[in-house]
Amino acid sequence: MTLCSSSSSSQKTWIVHGILVGMAIAAAIGARAYLGRSRKFRSRVVGIIPARYASSRFEGKPLVQILGKPMIQRTWERSKLASTLDHVVVATDDERIADCCRGFGADVIMTSESCRNGTERCNEALEKLEKEYDVVVNIQGDEPLIEPEIIDGVVKALQVSPDAVFSTAVTSLKPEDGLDPNRVKCVVDNRGYAIYFSRGLIPFNKSGGVNPEFPYMLHLGIQSFDSKFLNVYSELQPTPLQVEEDLEQLKVLENGYKMKVIKVDHEAHGVDTPEDVEKIESLMRERNLS
Repeated sequence: MTLCSSSSSSQKTWIVHGILVGMAIAAAIGARAYLGRSRKFRSRVVGIIPARYASSRFEGKPLVQILGKPMIQRTWERSKLASTLDHVVVATDDERIADCCRGFGADVIMTSESCRNGTERCNEALEKLEKEYDVVVNIQGDEPLIEPEIIDGVVKALQVSPDAVFSTAVTSLKPEDGLDPNRVKCVVDNRGYAIYFSRGLIPFNKSGGVNPEFPYMLHLGIQSFDSKFLNVYSELQPTPLQVEEDLEQLKVLENGYKMKVIKVDHEAHGVDTPEDVEKIESLMRERNLS
């Protein structure tokens, strides 16, 4: 009985293993087939700023005033300075945000409340745009000091990497932020392609602490997609690593797609809580930004 039970258990394990391997192979084949169809220069670029009113930590965040202007307006104005963007739009499901954006001259695309994240909101907005674009840049609305050069950098990184479907940016991580789960870390290979993203410290060493001499990398929220892949991405089911880390970019890697990463010299100044507004305003005064 024991031998029979052990054999049955072993067979089940191998069946499950075979299914997982088969799924991985299918994903890889799909990735290669997709990339084989998309090896062309991606010239037409749209920047989309997804914005929602509801937030567990900071409700109404896009509309918070920063030195007399709504934060979403600050982000939109900075994005408009990027030379690679042919068009910039705001994608939202909230009429309060839409009315505000139209008031300062932004184009607005209304999206559904069912979008689970900014990427899905960008995809829905892309489908509603009248023109076709090759690259979609997902611009985080809570970075009112985003540098236009970084937007241009991730766009150009994707344009010169035909085997990639996604590009993003990293900067140096401060040692004191090494164990902060709100600071997403990234590791890349020797060719500048992403290996992994984590809320934990990566790489992790035997001492279990932060090595102040190691060049850890902090992931910045800015990211660009091949427009055709953006539709594919939205149809992909959530993946185990994505769910566990709560990081949507991991679904790209888990399905066998390539992601190009650029390193930039940038101080990340996102607005996550009401307390961050005062910090942003102080920085803007220091830089004489009105």
